Amino acid sequence: MLQSDPRNLSMVMDLYEMTMAHGYFCENRLEDVVTYDVFYRRNPDGGGFAIFAGLEQVLDYLENLHFSADDIAYLRSLNLYSEPFLQWLGTYRFKGDITALPEGSIMYPNEPVLTVNASPIDAQLIETALLTQINHQSLVATKTQRIVRAAEGRPVSDFGARRAHNMDAAVYGARAAYIGGASSTATLLAGRMFGIPVSGTMAHSWVMYHDDEFTAFKRFAELYPDNAVFLVDTYDVLRSGIPNAIRAAREVLEPMGKRLKGIRLDSGDLAFLTKKARRMLDAAGLTDCRIVASNSLDEFTISSLLQQGACIDSFGVGERLITAKSDPVFGAVYKIVAVSHGQACRPKIKVSESFEKITNPGRKRLWRVYDQNGYAVADLITLAEETPDFSRPYTYVDPQKPWEHRAFCAHTIRELHTPVMQNGRRLAASPSLNDIRAYVRRQLDHEIWQEEQRFDYPHHHFLDMSPAYYQMKMELLSQMHFD
Repeated sequence: MLQSDPRNLSMVMDLYEMTMAHGYFCENRLEDVVTYDVFYRRNPDGGGFAIFAGLEQVLDYLENLHFSADDIAYLRSLNLYSEPFLQWLGTYRFKGDITALPEGSIMYPNEPVLTVNASPIDAQLIETALLTQINHQSLVATKTQRIVRAAEGRPVSDFGARRAHNMDAAVYGARAAYIGGASSTATLLAGRMFGIPVSGTMAHSWVMYHDDEFTAFKRFAELYPDNAVFLVDTYDVLRSGIPNAIRAAREVLEPMGKRLKGIRLDSGDLAFLTKKARRMLDAAGLTDCRIVASNSLDEFTISSLLQQGACIDSFGVGERLITAKSDPVFGAVYKIVAVSHGQACRPKIKVSESFEKITNPGRKRLWRVYDQNGYAVADLITLAEETPDFSRPYTYVDPQKPWEHRAFCAHTIRELHTPVMQNGRRLAASPSLNDIRAYVRRQLDHEIWQEEQRFDYPHHHFLDMSPAYYQMKMELLSQMHFD
């Protein structure tokens, strides 16, 4: 199974990243170490959480990061960079360290989901590639999970490739959709690369190509007797499509000892039509024939259809999944939080007129706090050198209400970040895609409050701070001087 991309994507970066790297090279900043955090500020669609996806592709990119002779020739043609720097790029490889949430982790705004400790050049060059992978796949995985929840246990297949923004978006979007809970994809390359189950039915063009609808169904059934799913809305669902599907089931499949596996509707009033179709199929003895629905579906239309009593057994979801149409920008950012010169490590903070854009500075650790029943009640940021003692009541600071005295009592904690790369090489084999998908499901079933999983006005997951970390942040802010 091919899982990685053989292309050299090292030049997927903004011009200013190369320009800053050249600046650090000219300043001889090769031995300093900087720390960058990847985080995001808002859950898509007003949801209660997001799903971390794309880490595997980030690690692939970093391990293969290099500049070919053609790359360097192009950079030389820009007349921006010195020849010693261009020569140095010819032997470059990434040598930084990465810690991150396990892929598939439930994550929340303003907490670091991936941290880079590297030279200023290493850390600067990789910004765009990291954000591209994490923003896209996290967005699609999160959107898919919403759609899967709306389907209430019915399978959801990714049908989105032809509406994706390009071929990469289709393939890696299918990967993210599978992490988010989709049962299959219609995209063959995603199936080949990642081992995702593939699914599909027939095209309207197949029906229109043949002289009549029944002949189209008959020939399809003869070719695919074990996987006969007829598209019944080419002409008239109730007066033509369903009757011809029933006829093909009786005259073609049943004499072969086969059953009609399903019908698909891709247009019209899906609630009305599926209820009528179900009654017609049942009356013909095809009670096991499944009804598949597609056509611009998302979590909102699926919820509405099921509330109306639509008789739908599975969903094919396309454009609104693969583009996350209702909220198509994830918004993860990459900010410097610390600079080390030798043994001295100085935290850095970005200050903004907008309160929500003030960053959480410094090297840090991220913990998830659980109640006695194993449900996550908050996440906790501490200084890098802190290990919280939860054997006794633990005092913490809610940064939204720092004046309140609060403590966790009889709770447990788990550190969220794990080292995944050291000196530019991954530390362990990545989990399988099925394991990542199962990890998402396990968290949602056993750790994350149902109140956080609501579509409307979900419960807010708290991001708290240790007293020492909060004090460090406040001292850093107080040292800021403005003219």
